[in-house]
Amino acid sequence: MAETELIPTWLLLANGLAFLIPWSAALIVAGDLRPGEARQMALAPVAAFGLAVIAYAVVGFGLHYGGIGLLYEHPELDPLVWEWSALSEGWGDTWGMAGVAGFGLAGVQTPVVYLLFLSALPAATTATLLVMAALRGRVPALVVALFGLLTAAVGYPLVGNWIQGGGWLSRLDVNIGAGAGYIDFGMSSLFLLGGGAALACTLAFRPRRPKAASQSGASSALPLLAALGVGLLVVGSTGWLLAWPLTDWTQTSAVTLIVLALLAAAAGGLAALLYTWLVSRHPDPVQGARGVAAGWVAGLASVALVEPSQALIIGAVAGLAMALVAHLLNHLRRFHDPGGVLATFGVPALWGVLAVGVFSDAPGQLQAQAVGAATIFLLAFLATTVLAAPLALIGRTWRGRRPASQVDGQ
Repeated sequence: MAETELIPTWLLLANGLAFLIPWSAALIVAGDLRPGEARQMALAPVAAFGLAVIAYAVVGFGLHYGGIGLLYEHPELDPLVWEWSALSEGWGDTWGMAGVAGFGLAGVQTPVVYLLFLSALPAATTATLLVMAALRGRVPALVVALFGLLTAAVGYPLVGNWIQGGGWLSRLDVNIGAGAGYIDFGMSSLFLLGGGAALACTLAFRPRRPKAASQSGASSALPLLAALGVGLLVVGSTGWLLAWPLTDWTQTSAVTLIVLALLAAAAGGLAALLYTWLVSRHPDPVQGARGVAAGWVAGLASVALVEPSQALIIGAVAGLAMALVAHLLNHLRRFHDPGGVLATFGVPALWGVLAVGVFSDAPGQLQAQAVGAATIFLLAFLATTVLAAPLALIGRTWRGRRPASQVDGQ
């Protein structure tokens, strides 16, 4: 944006449309839940929105964009020039790990800064929602809220800083000579946070055997809601891709971004429908909806780089991988992924960021993508494990001391 340019209306509209994404994700996650579980899930986007807005404003924005002024020259960004690194100055100034300015939006109440804050809220809400969905029903509601709060205040902002705020992942080209640095135009990486948390939960919490009466499956209305979630995703996708105010539109075509993201989403949905049709002799609407989400998530990272045919391949692989992983998890009693957070969002996001390197001609680009993906996934996985494992151990010990009749009847 030019220094004296007024904020265009289309940019505000794009930010508004982007808020459809967390609500679409909630509907897609709830698509095959039992009615009681779906009611719990209905609370998640509301809680995630509230937690994300407040936590990101108080702490997250400073961690995310505290050093953005070092990367972009704009008078309204001049206060945001403080970036922290755990490494000494001898390593250089390209190893930024967290911003340390702008907490609580103090001293930075300008239109451009507010627009940066606004543009990050849909992503912060989505990341918070997915982590809460992964934990839902496994730990007390207060603990779920705490995890959501930490995601919005620390987890997502750190990842955002490393990718968008001039942090060390985006500078891997300088730091270790890997390609053009870690590339993720549409922030597929935030879905790795939900995927890492979901995997940690599946390993930490053994699912209870459901009672026979509770195995009646999802409400007949929920698959329709999953389809509605796809519609919201398609509309919200435009806002998601166009909302960031610092995009250089002289180097990027807005129409290209939208078209390639939709191609990836469509390919993912068709691949998932085809898989379920071949396996069960009838297409599964919920898996189809999740296939669309998987393809879209996978395609986000590379929309500014790939050809249409490559976008189709990325989406189709993501949709097929989602269906295969969901089938695998659902047939292993120990590994339970209610709502499909790991299969629908985590696995496609991992493939999506790696696909940037697969289809890139730059030497070392796949290395940069692998380093970034592993770092982000492990951040979510290890943080969730450290916090959730003690809760899981306490829960197993408590259930183990209860009479067998009470355990069976829960």
